[in-house]
Amino acid sequence: APMSTPLDSARALLQAEASALAELATRLDGAFTKAVDLIAAHHGKVVLCGVGKSGLIGQKIAATLCSTGTPAIFLHAADAVHGDLGILQAGDPVILISRSGTTSELVRLIPVLRSFKSPIISIVGNTQSPLATQSDVVLDIGARPEADPLGLVPTTSALLTLALGDALAAGLMTQRGFGPSDFARFHPAGQLGRNLSLTVGEALQPLDRCACAKPGDALRDTVIAMTRHPHGAACVLAADGTLAGLITDGDLRRALGRGVDINTARAADIMTVNPVRAHAPMSLAEAARIMEDRPSQISVLPVTDAATNRCLGLIRIHDIYQAGIV
Repeated sequence: APMSTPLDSARALLQAEASALAELATRLDGAFTKAVDLIAAHHGKVVLCGVGKSGLIGQKIAATLCSTGTPAIFLHAADAVHGDLGILQAGDPVILISRSGTTSELVRLIPVLRSFKSPIISIVGNTQSPLATQSDVVLDIGARPEADPLGLVPTTSALLTLALGDALAAGLMTQRGFGPSDFARFHPAGQLGRNLSLTVGEALQPLDRCACAKPGDALRDTVIAMTRHPHGAACVLAADGTLAGLITDGDLRRALGRGVDINTARAADIMTVNPVRAHAPMSLAEAARIMEDRPSQISVLPVTDAATNRCLGLIRIHDIYQAGIV
């Protein structure tokens, strides 16, 4: 048989890991639901414990749980018996991670955890192991072979554990009704958090800084106003301040391409009459979605009062991405 190349090994590994993940999805059962219920019912934190690669995965799971509304910490099994158990409070669920289910540092912890009245959830690849048989809930990643060329390195087992942690976070988010505003509360510094927590009203270009026109205004004057306030669009306003239409830079280019005479045309001749719009209380994320989730993307939206249709200004994709950045 021909020698396999590094690329062959890499592809084989990814395919093995992918099929292991797909199989794990079909094997989640009542034990998973029980783990979610147990964690959701507890008002304190969750403690994750593991050694080596399992420990690194445990740290990631703890971080993911924290960011999705479940306070969690990682406790290194070796340090636990040397004073770090002080972090554990009575009843805190503990998730022990070990592919073999025989990791001595973890097995040794079980009697100690029992004395704390901590429910024990284990993530293992062997349901007959000492860890599994002494746990309250067993989450089984299955005894699949590792996917590396030697079949020894924690590859598949680490990935399945990581994915199971993500699955727990997803289950808990659903159980708790954890929504975008909750996520934003835990991520105030990131672009994601800003977009979810800031509103269009807080980031828009106010009307007095925007090009405005009346439907009967000469198109030439509208173009001059758009040059003075280059936000990519002009708001066309009825006499009562409600939004009659919008003229974007694109509308202008298309009108000129059609042979519209800039000297005789009126704003009303080329404006879009019922433009897509945003409202002040809307999150920036929602406004970005309106701009981007369409066959032809747009980069500016008029902002109106939802009740009265009064125009408040413009929001540009630029404003969304600059918002909150000092």
